[in-house]
Amino acid sequence: MKPYTIESALHDFKNNMISCLSLTEKAAAAFEEDAKSASPLNAFLEIYPDVAQAAQKCDDERKNAASSGTLDALLAKKPLLGVPFGVKDNISVKGKPLTCASRILQGYTAPYSATVIKRLTDAGAIPLGRCNQDEFAMGSSTEYSVYGPTRNPINRDYVAGGSSGGSAAAVAAGLVPFALGTETGGSVRLPASYCGVYGLKPSYGLLSRWGVVAFGSSLDQVGVFGTSPADIALPLSVMAGKDPYDDTSCDLPSGSELSPSCSALTDEHIASLKIAVPRQFAQAKGLDPQVADVFEKTKTWFTERGASIELADLPVLDASIASYYVIALSEAASNLSRFDGIRYGNRKDSGEGYDELYIQTRSEGFGAEVKRRIIIGNYVLSEQFSGSCYKKAMSVRARIQRDIAKLYESYDCILCPTCPTAAFKLGQKTEDPMEMYLSDMFTVFVNLSRTASINVPAGFTSEGFPVGVQFAGPMFSEKRLLSMAQAWYERGNGGAK
Repeated sequence: MKPYTIESALHDFKNNMISCLSLTEKAAAAFEEDAKSASPLNAFLEIYPDVAQAAQKCDDERKNAASSGTLDALLAKKPLLGVPFGVKDNISVKGKPLTCASRILQGYTAPYSATVIKRLTDAGAIPLGRCNQDEFAMGSSTEYSVYGPTRNPINRDYVAGGSSGGSAAAVAAGLVPFALGTETGGSVRLPASYCGVYGLKPSYGLLSRWGVVAFGSSLDQVGVFGTSPADIALPLSVMAGKDPYDDTSCDLPSGSELSPSCSALTDEHIASLKIAVPRQFAQAKGLDPQVADVFEKTKTWFTERGASIELADLPVLDASIASYYVIALSEAASNLSRFDGIRYGNRKDSGEGYDELYIQTRSEGFGAEVKRRIIIGNYVLSEQFSGSCYKKAMSVRARIQRDIAKLYESYDCILCPTCPTAAFKLGQKTEDPMEMYLSDMFTVFVNLSRTASINVPAGFTSEGFPVGVQFAGPMFSEKRLLSMAQAWYERGNGGAK
């Protein structure tokens, strides 16, 4: 299927080169055909059955507006009219299945749409279907899904990354111009890196989480995938802003307003940048030499254009992984306690009372990785260990927030690898949870500090797998980060596009 950007789709709609209906039908046909293959991509779990009806409605709106001379006014109100997008399976779409890729929620239908979905559909965008993920977003490879793994479009014997692997793969394969994921510790940026697309983790509170199933409430954030920064900028501007249903959401501070377009930084602006590279990441054990080589070339790209790059010492980053997993798993254990088979979802009831219903439902409903994280989280929260584990982790987090905020007083952004390796083979790390968890070693500091970061495709390994790097900035720096990424995108960046 021909890959479409938001810009090219809107252009072709306007010039009658393709209809919204034909674009969605092509995506649905590609999904159906791929599902029959020996190694299906498994990016989408389903294409929503009413998507053709929604697309036809968009075509009718556009046709009627054109005939009445009000098309420009319509597109000003609905800037994404007819553009399909993918939805991670933990984001509510009214009337559609919502399972978080888990047995325990099979049969559950969302009673309302998440705020981010409503704002996109109000802008004319069409939810194409549910995208695969790690169960309850707990994983780094999209192998912990009851529906089976999502495969990497580059090589289907390899992972797409996780937990938002389905969304990343859908964009990389050209099925949708953009897709929504969620991120708690790297679940947007990791699959973006593995699949060779752009993936933004916004500042905490920029996007509402109303209607998004919680994993780690102090860390979770909705993110966006696109084949270019411009394909992220427009949906982001539509979705951003205060939501009365989400107390953690907030308005952008003055001067940080998002733009629906994405203008690249000029050479003069690039030359004025002061960029920090954390020493702890530059010298990290486990960094693949090919990833390190791509990262060095990225640094050179900036310095050749006059930007200043300096090593910054942040010793607290050595404890970021430990702090993150203690906090995230503690919050996961608390949030997932609501899945008990009583009010919704799959129930296993032998008639032996509430305790047995609870045990059987959760034992059969949750997968091994989710169980592991719940057990660890409850252990950490126990009276015996909460002081030595959870409270210490929160102290480390507070230190990370202070040190990162202090760093941004002197630097415009942080530059670092996104992942220690490129995509790995399916099954390679599933038997070693610690190795899987270390996939997040360069990403979790962003979540702990509640700041913003975007993965940009920066190069390839000798085997042809994409390698990503991060442009990270302070809270509400999305406009600058997207402009940096757009400059990178437009200037060729060594074939990384």
